[in-house]
Amino acid sequence: MSGPVQLRGLLTAGALSLSALTAAGPLGPSVSRAAARSALAARTISLNETGRLHLTSKHNFTLNEQGSASGTIAGTIYVHLTAVSTSRVTAEVNIYRSGGSISGTGAAGYRRVGAIASFSGGLSIGRGTGNCSHVRGSGVSFSGTIQESRDDAITVHVSGRVSG
Repeated sequence: MSGPVQLRGLLTAGALSLSALTAAGPLGPSVSRAAARSALAARTISLNETGRLHLTSKHNFTLNEQGSASGTIAGTIYVHLTAVSTSRVTAEVNIYRSGGSISGTGAAGYRRVGAIASFSGGLSIGRGTGNCSHVRGSGVSFSGTIQESRDDAITVHVSGRVSG
């Protein structure tokens, strides 16, 4: 089963389970709508994305990049990467796909060697829309490279377990 279909299937199956639990009416004192929602929220999904991006704009110490993401969600990825010191960057990451999106923020260590810089750190997924509206997670791995020789093109990797 492919990644995007698997994620869509997990989210759809979870929504159907929630609908079935709540539509069945009173299921006794131990099962309520709130409990059914909590069970849905407890599902975990392995997020594993790779993005290949190109520079769309640059302002002071921020690179705004856009490209394609492949993996669990697969779609269009936008990254706003800001150098906050010579050894740290912050990031805002947005991945859009047909039917939904996820957004997160994070920070990473930064190291430059010649015309290539690398970064590695953590990301928190704090917002989802559409069929990804319940996706949340913290401690998600975030890493990549910036190639100055290719107009600051970024390759980025986002991976970890999120609830959804």
